[in-house]
Amino acid sequence: MHLFPPDSDSPKRPNLALFDLDNTLLPLDSDYEWGRFLGRIGAVDPQSYQQENDRFYREYVAGTMDIGEFLAFCLAPLAAHSQEQLDEWHRRFMQDVILPALHPQALALVARHRHQGHLCAIVTATNEFVTAPIAQAFGVEHLIATRIERRDGRITGRHEGIPTFREGKISRTEHWLQQLGHDLSSFERSWFYSDSANDLPLLSRVTDPVPTNPDARLSAIANERGWPVLKLFQ
Repeated sequence: MHLFPPDSDSPKRPNLALFDLDNTLLPLDSDYEWGRFLGRIGAVDPQSYQQENDRFYREYVAGTMDIGEFLAFCLAPLAAHSQEQLDEWHRRFMQDVILPALHPQALALVARHRHQGHLCAIVTATNEFVTAPIAQAFGVEHLIATRIERRDGRITGRHEGIPTFREGKISRTEHWLQQLGHDLSSFERSWFYSDSANDLPLLSRVTDPVPTNPDARLSAIANERGWPVLKLFQ
């Protein structure tokens, strides 16, 4: 098993590369940082919102987070403002928070898979509003993120379909592949890069699971299973 794809001009079957985003390709959690950003600009109450933001993040790391409760929390501020205002804020968020956090090592990892012609996607529990511009910054065409409901051009504060979280990452990835005429078995090799033990369901389904900047729980599991560990960041 190799951490990086070997150079090959003629693979027998196509290859698939899946990337978690937060604390994997990015040295931060974009959902958590978006909440902090909203507090800094006064879009939410800084103290009370940050307290809840911190609580959800601790629960996520511990593997106890209720995804429905969390989505209701993080999507509520989006429903309170127009799309134009949200887009303006997100442009500032990208400039102030995300673009300075794009590390050459992470960009090179994605670029290597793309250069080899692999089908690439970012698979993240963070919602599509926050993550779509980030996926573009990495040059990844396909984004499998938690979908948000919109009506009459506004975000309602609710999510749509299955959140891209834990087993939901498998369901959403399989549905995306079916739309392209594939399934996971279509690929000679399939990589999934992730930092979190919450992603064990999908890590266990690919041919090449790569714990990347792994948390303590995933690091222990990687050691038990003999999975290679990739450190993109210190």
